[in-house]
Amino acid sequence: MLHGQIALVTGGSRGIGRATALAFAREGADIAFCHLHDDAKAAETAAEIAALGRRVRQRAVDVADIAAGRVFADWAAAELGPADILFNNAGSNVRKPFEDMTEADFDGVMDVHVKGMFFMAQAVYPAMLARGRGCIINVASQLGLKGGPNIAPYCTAKAGIIGFTRALAWEAAPKGVRVNAIAPGPIDTDLVRRNSAEWRRAFEARLPAGRFGTAEEIAATALLLAGPHGGFYVGATLSPNGGDIMY
Repeated sequence: MLHGQIALVTGGSRGIGRATALAFAREGADIAFCHLHDDAKAAETAAEIAALGRRVRQRAVDVADIAAGRVFADWAAAELGPADILFNNAGSNVRKPFEDMTEADFDGVMDVHVKGMFFMAQAVYPAMLARGRGCIINVASQLGLKGGPNIAPYCTAKAGIIGFTRALAWEAAPKGVRVNAIAPGPIDTDLVRRNSAEWRRAFEARLPAGRFGTAEEIAATALLLAGPHGGFYVGATLSPNGGDIMY
């Protein structure tokens, strides 16, 4: 499905990023991914990709550092070739009441999610335009659609990603580049596992699906958007969320 393509994945060492990098690799793509302070897990993920017979490159990158993000994109292109697919996934969060949020808290979340995603897309976009094809997938969240307590910067950033996705899609689609977003619901990842078992049971009880999703289910959505059957998705936000929100 993706044979001969190059996929660039941010936040690719674990969770949704790892699952998506592996899904792309199984379909024939070569992978460049970045991570932050996760060398051991990144090495494991890279070994799994290589075991599938695909070329893989990985390095530590803070996507909030725009210059470093550009260096990563250029390095990946030099090593593997220009990106056909960007899976814009790296993220962070701060949990505290709104009145306690500091400017540094706000800037930290926005710099990773909105600014980091915006300029990582810009780093790969010219080469996509030159070839008249490409696919950019931005990872938002159902919290960008419905909001939530004690995570105001995160919800703001995720809503911003959805807006950015729609704006860029208008410019990019006529030039052959498809831009879409995924807004996952609660997914069984390391980040979610930090919450209490009581919190999880209560959340699952009110989900129509009765369970949290898996990273592999989000990867399947990314594969749809990146593959040959995703060509009519333009500026869309797909939200696999177990019924947490329905729209």
